[in-house]
Amino acid sequence: MVSSPMQPTPRRPLLLGETLQSLTERLAAIDQPAFRAQQILEWIYKKRVTDPAKMSNLPARLRAWLAETFEIEPARYVLTKTSSDVTDKLLLELHDKALIETVVIRAPMEGVGTNRSRKTICISTQVGCAYGCRFCASGLAGWKRDLEAGEIVAQLLHVCRQEDPRTPRAREDLASFDNIVVMGMGEPLANYDNLLRALTIVNAEWGLHFGARRVTISTSGLAPQIRQLAAEPFSFRLAISLHGATDEVRGQIMPINRKYPLAELLPAIAEFSQTHGRMVTLEFILIADVNDMPEQARALARIAADLHAHVNLIPYNTVEGLPWKRPALEKQEAFAEILRRAGVSATLRREKGHDIAAACGQLRLQTEEARAAAKARQITESVAT
Repeated sequence: MVSSPMQPTPRRPLLLGETLQSLTERLAAIDQPAFRAQQILEWIYKKRVTDPAKMSNLPARLRAWLAETFEIEPARYVLTKTSSDVTDKLLLELHDKALIETVVIRAPMEGVGTNRSRKTICISTQVGCAYGCRFCASGLAGWKRDLEAGEIVAQLLHVCRQEDPRTPRAREDLASFDNIVVMGMGEPLANYDNLLRALTIVNAEWGLHFGARRVTISTSGLAPQIRQLAAEPFSFRLAISLHGATDEVRGQIMPINRKYPLAELLPAIAEFSQTHGRMVTLEFILIADVNDMPEQARALARIAADLHAHVNLIPYNTVEGLPWKRPALEKQEAFAEILRRAGVSATLRREKGHDIAAACGQLRLQTEEARAAAKARQITESVAT
């Protein structure tokens, strides 16, 4: 008789992906009262506990059940790189050895020191990216998979545990940061259901109780999902990775423009803005000799004025292996001035984290390449001996 190949052990559900309702239902199935779900979530989000054995007000049998039933910590901390401007990039490893990045961007409040700085957390939603923006490191190694809701939430809890000791307000606010931007690795709206579940957990009173108005979701321009997001009850902010003010220019660097050109994308943005009454942000990475010309600035000004949108100008963050360069500072300023003279709200962002490869996907790519090189050396040495 031929034995069948061994099947991999099914992965346990992620505790950080549970809502109050789903956890209550799981507990009801084992004859545990509903209030236990609230207790468990309080240990996780208010007390930052990761070991069920330390959840002292739970019965021993329930603590054992939690440890056996759930994967408690879905992301393992690997390293942190800190830049000269106090931007941190965390590299986290998932159960399948995939790597993701989470960035802490600090804006010190004048006169009160870094302990009181405003912190924006940039989180990832996918391992890699399938959308192939020509200037971005996230998609250089292709798309591997979507992150589960619990893997998205885990990034924020890793940051909380890192920042709690130096954030006095963490004792009053459940989150030791001020803003969340969903613009790390991956296209958030391509992982819509997991993203919304994660942000529901982050927003809920039994979760991190973090206001939806302080969450910005960034997309490369998935028009149908933007319309879907407009219909959601949450008041999230929306940022559009535009990067080209005409189809000709945008199509050169963003393949998504072939599927959702500006004629389809811009009405979807307008629908979101009108539904929620929120100003949308147009992200525009300035790339030398690609989209930094005055005619692009004028076309962008017309789009922004029609949408009543804010424009965030971002000088290109160099990625090793890609040919693009950032424009000279004078050209950046001239581009911004055209927008301002047209009455458009515009910010020319200064560089953050360039010395630690803080552009999306860079640190992950460098680490994966180093791992592959080390493995190749091991194989070579093994064969040689």
